[in-house]
Amino acid sequence: MNAQKTFEHTLAKHHQSHTRTRQQVFDALAHHANLSMRELTRRCSNVDRASVYRSVKLFEQLGIIVRIPHGWKYRLELGEAFHEHHHHATCDTCGASIALPEDSTLEDRLQELASRRHFRLTSHQIELHGQCQNCQNN
Repeated sequence: MNAQKTFEHTLAKHHQSHTRTRQQVFDALAHHANLSMRELTRRCSNVDRASVYRSVKLFEQLGIIVRIPHGWKYRLELGEAFHEHHHHATCDTCGASIALPEDSTLEDRLQELASRRHFRLTSHQIELHGQCQNCQNN
């Protein structure tokens, strides 16, 4: 199923309307790796800010989007129904967020750690901080 169909199916499954505002918020996130809330509201400039915030809240509840911790702030991206599981490395100098592909050894190790504590792992996010290659070279 493609991203648009998955989006529409998720809304319908939860008895939510497919509105023009929700579509614009989804489109903005679908065309960018991740966005801050400020960037998202700018990309949805013809939608009032409160409607963007309401859509984001709903999308988080439905798993359409996830928050990526970014220091004490956050960035938003489409959830795992729309792309493969991955983690992020954030540059402390320029703020760039780099997607790191899934690593089966790491995923197995996390499951093992949780299991040893009799914990059923359902999801996780790993946040790495450091300097990107551009900032290292400057």
